[in-house]
Amino acid sequence: MNATYRQLSDALGAFGIPMQAWSARLTKTNRGAMQLGKTHTLDALSIGPLDHENGDAIVRFPGQVLVARATGRGSYARTTPDRYGFPRLRRARTKQHFGYVTGDLVRACVPTGKWAGTWTGRVSVRARGQHSLATPLGRFNVSYRNLELLQRGDGYGYSTRPESPASASRKSS
Repeated sequence: MNATYRQLSDALGAFGIPMQAWSARLTKTNRGAMQLGKTHTLDALSIGPLDHENGDAIVRFPGQVLVARATGRGSYARTTPDRYGFPRLRRARTKQHFGYVTGDLVRACVPTGKWAGTWTGRVSVRARGQHSLATPLGRFNVSYRNLELLQRGDGYGYSTRPESPASASRKSS
C-alpha cells in the first residue's frame, strides 16, 4: 500500500471523490493513545483523525473477529506421483462424489463405533463413498450416507476468534 497510495489517491481525485491519505505513523499514534494492541482490526479502528486532548476516543470494540483462512479446493492433478515423479495411480476425473466436493463443510452423524456422535468439519471426498472428515480432534472416515451438507466449499475455512482491546505488550505502540 505504501508504494501505490499516491497513485490511488490521484486516480480517485480525478473522479472528484473526496479522499484523505493517512499514514501508518498517525495510526500508530492513535493506537498508542488509546492503549490498543497491534491487530488488523484495531488498526482499522485507529485510522482517522482523533482529537485526544478534547476527549475523542474509540468507545466500541468488536468482541469477536471473523478469520478467513485459505484451504484450497482439492487437487487439480489427476495422477498421484511416486517419490521419483512417475505416475503411481490415477485419480477420478470428477471431483464430486455422492453429492460432495472436497472442502465442503458437513455435519456427520455417526451412529456407532469409535467416532460415534455428531461431528462438524471439512470433508475430503473419496470415489467409493467413504469420505474423510477433518475435525478439531482428528481425521476419520465416514460414509456419505451419514453426512449433511452445511456449506459448499469455496476455498476458505471460516472461524472466529476473540478480539481484546487491551494492549498485550508493555512497550508503547
